[in-house]
Amino acid sequence: MNSIEIIVLNFSEIRRRSIKLWSAIPEKYLNWKPDENAFSCIEMIRHVLEGEHLFHKIIENRGNLGEYQSPWKELPYTSLKNELDFAEDYRNSFINMIHQLSESDLEHIRIERSEVGQSKKLGDYLNRIAYHESVHTGQLLSYLRTIGVERANIWD
Repeated sequence: MNSIEIIVLNFSEIRRRSIKLWSAIPEKYLNWKPDENAFSCIEMIRHVLEGEHLFHKIIENRGNLGEYQSPWKELPYTSLKNELDFAEDYRNSFINMIHQLSESDLEHIRIERSEVGQSKKLGDYLNRIAYHESVHTGQLLSYLRTIGVERANIWD
């Protein structure tokens, strides 16, 4: 495997495990959150899906978001299926973008986000995107433990 294939595999495995976890959340708990300032379960799922699109736009623009408008802005929260269906084309576009990269791109393309003081190599930035979803998977596991719901075994 080359670096691009490993990166795509990592994104695929993280999302597979996320969906396995998300699918195990009983519908009645999708709006549950541990406190008033936290994301609900469905808000966190959307945050992950929408965040990946945002990161994709950051990569396309090499850091500058410009006048970014989220496609999720007016979308009501309804169900996990709706969230996944809505995000599917954006996810495919993101993965296709990664497939188009070269090994050299990972090292030589820089993502410059002066508004947050970041300057990262593309390979580094892609790993940070994957980490973002993984962190939120861990948060949702904690949510389910707190409310006493059986957690999906994502450690296969």
